[in-house]
Amino acid sequence: MQRYLQSAEATEQFGAALWRLLPPKCLVFLHGDLGAGKTTLVRGFLQAAGHVGAVKSPTYTLVEEYRIGGRKIYHFDLYRLADPEELEWIGIRDYLDEESICIVEWPEMGEGMLPAADVSICLSVQDAGRLIDIEVFSDELKRLCTRL
Repeated sequence: MQRYLQSAEATEQFGAALWRLLPPKCLVFLHGDLGAGKTTLVRGFLQAAGHVGAVKSPTYTLVEEYRIGGRKIYHFDLYRLADPEELEWIGIRDYLDEESICIVEWPEMGEGMLPAADVSICLSVQDAGRLIDIEVFSDELKRLCTRL
């Protein structure tokens, strides 16, 4: 599925719609160049979940944890990962085994250490907005994501 988002606000709204559809345990990959809108999408997702405050990309910490309304959300940014095996050092398996939504920016940097995603979203700059390609890999999520 492909959509065009005309602005940062539209990207945040898409993130909010994603929040309303995803189950409590889900792995989401976000692909795209620097400035493509990955963190903007996550900001909309977290604000829809009820997060108040800044949302920053965890470029240096690798992961930001959010506990909102009894749910766990982990936002990973693997851009600065030197070796995929570093994910073992931060306990990636523990994060993924929990009932949580894990959103991973730059998942290609963790190739070989990350399982397959439930949802993969690729963002690219196009004109003043963003073009997004969405791939959903489970039948249950495919039905839900037709509402995006």
